[in-house]
Amino acid sequence: MNERIKLHDKVFKPMITNERIEKAIDEVAERMNRDYEGCTDTPVLLCILNGSIMFTAELMKRLSFNVELISMKLSSYVGTTSTGKIRQVMGMTGSVEGKRVIIVEDIVDTGNTIVDLQRIVKEKGATEVKICTMLLKPEVYHKDVKLDYVGMEIPNDFIVGFGLDYDEIGRNYRDIYVLDPDPDYHVTE
Repeated sequence: MNERIKLHDKVFKPMITNERIEKAIDEVAERMNRDYEGCTDTPVLLCILNGSIMFTAELMKRLSFNVELISMKLSSYVGTTSTGKIRQVMGMTGSVEGKRVIIVEDIVDTGNTIVDLQRIVKEKGATEVKICTMLLKPEVYHKDVKLDYVGMEIPNDFIVGFGLDYDEIGRNYRDIYVLDPDPDYHVTE
């Protein structure tokens, strides 16, 4: 994991190895398995597309209780910047009415999306809403919504890989890369 990658007009350098990501997912799954041990209902995992696909898939493999999987798609980024406005691109693919829901996000930064998601899920009739995120940027998260499961905390940098993108590319990388501020570095294409 020592190669830089180029996505569109930006260069990214290695930040978090896949091994470290997998360890964080193991820890989140262990906590979740303890919390839901012996549950007789079937909680819903709400995968927030497209960024959470890889995290949700890896997390599900590690869960020892039954879950139902549904998804929805929101958008708030243009390029490397959050617009601050959340747009629902695709509604929920199933019902959460009368169910316990675990929202699975790839990353929480400002928390605007999480606040909207929690509201939407409650309005749709969920009996309980928990928040699970692979990554948290604590220096910019100042919302009152409790994050129940956090894989790891990171600085407030723009990152790609393991589901995270820059203008829809870069999600496929197993590792996570951070925007490289070195303008003199060039990646051979």
